[in-house]
Amino acid sequence: MSDFVIIPDASSDLPKELRERFYIPDYVRGTIYFPDGQEASADMDWELMSPETYYTSMSGRKMLYKTASAQRREILRAYELQLKAGKDILAITLSSGLSGTYQACQKVAEELLEKYPERKIIVVDSLRYSTALSILVIKASQKQQEGATLEETAEYLERIKHTIHQIGTMDDMFFLVKTGRISNFKAFFGTLVGINAMADFNRKGLAQVLCKIKGKKRAFDALIEYMHGTIVNPKEQIIFVAHSNREQAAQALAQRVQAEFSPKEIIINHVGLSCGASIGPGLCAVFYQGHEISENMEQEQALMNQIMTNQK
Repeated sequence: MSDFVIIPDASSDLPKELRERFYIPDYVRGTIYFPDGQEASADMDWELMSPETYYTSMSGRKMLYKTASAQRREILRAYELQLKAGKDILAITLSSGLSGTYQACQKVAEELLEKYPERKIIVVDSLRYSTALSILVIKASQKQQEGATLEETAEYLERIKHTIHQIGTMDDMFFLVKTGRISNFKAFFGTLVGINAMADFNRKGLAQVLCKIKGKKRAFDALIEYMHGTIVNPKEQIIFVAHSNREQAAQALAQRVQAEFSPKEIIINHVGLSCGASIGPGLCAVFYQGHEISENMEQEQALMNQIMTNQK
């Protein structure tokens, strides 16, 4: 096995048990700013507060948190620890379409390679967030365990990152719109009672809204049909259902996905502190591997349009 380690950032939302399971020794922590101006480290293990406390505080848009790209000293800490131990690094970061974390990690990597010229660091821009990034980290780990080199694993991630999809429901797009974390939002702006926005990743690393559907059942019906049209080899996959304080909906969605696709495993996970500040409460989505995202999302939009027509 090639002697390198995989280091994601906190937006990958990988809890400790998954980091241990997939041999992830460390990660780059982000920074979260509280409404009163205080700042703290955005970890992946909910050491600051519980998910319920975090998202409940945001309900009704009462509390607005902010995040920042990983700080230089934190990237240095995580990377240099591994370099000193004689390890090369495969870093996998939050989408550059959403944050400057990729650029910050790339800059620190260049600095460290001057200090440790015998070592290697490759930084991969995931163009994804949350548990879509988790899937890429897991796939990188599996590739590594098969004996792939650092370079081979990085090239593999570059080939497959546009095959990682999300589809789900979002109760309120206020936080995404406010932080500029969603594409084509002007066409869908606003929050209506019982209306669910549904989005997938575009090739720029942003969530692009495909439709808005009234009613959770109709939304989940459309979600399952969208998965049928986009997923590849579901029985071989680890599929994530991620949510921001929507545990009951996530459990129900996981049951439907299990019944329809019988994947190898379904993992239900909270959207973490870093991504959650921009998403807010109300997300319940499936993350999985499928066909490669088309240019301008023409194929995905056509599929969703047909699903919407069939529902009428």
